[in-house]
Amino acid sequence: MLAIVDYGVGNLFSLKSSLAHIGVEACVTGDADTLRRAQRIILPGVGAFGDAAEKLRESGLASVVVQEAERGKPLLGICLGMQLLFEKGFEYGEHAGLGLLPGAVRPIAPIIGAGLKVPHIGWNALSFPESKTKSPLFAQVDAGECVYFVHSYAAMECDAVVTATAEYGVQLTAAAGLANVMGTQFHPEKSGDVGLRILKAFSAL
Repeated sequence: MLAIVDYGVGNLFSLKSSLAHIGVEACVTGDADTLRRAQRIILPGVGAFGDAAEKLRESGLASVVVQEAERGKPLLGICLGMQLLFEKGFEYGEHAGLGLLPGAVRPIAPIIGAGLKVPHIGWNALSFPESKTKSPLFAQVDAGECVYFVHSYAAMECDAVVTATAEYGVQLTAAAGLANVMGTQFHPEKSGDVGLRILKAFSAL
């Protein structure tokens, strides 16, 4: 079973529907024991970093997610859910993340250059670091295939764990991962066939 963490933040219906489309049984849950029993966990998220981090901790699920990841359970963070995997975020102040990935989440506006809109909304092509083995998350995806982004912040200072980038003025972190902990800044559930292949690859880990 795959569990989608319900802590009051995220487009849960769309994600569950995408998983059902590829034949993956998923439950949306805010129950700690259900997360512990699950074979895989997805941490979604939309909104502001600080608010989401606070809700996740107040729900009591932050520690459960960290514990399960540390035990080796596959964990996928999506959009804000990916950002929460990092050590800290700088959206309306400085806020602590889950610390499962090294790096910080910072605004993209100062680095993308003039003339580009924030938030970054739209389809962008994926690139994979040539110096690294491709993440198993992208086993069925080729460089140049496009995925859908909606974000104003991105993971930075995290070169060691970047597994994919996308160009928007500069190369931004599109995905990151370390062992069983993975994240995508883009929305696989809104990325058509490419996104379904990514969810299918995660569901097979």
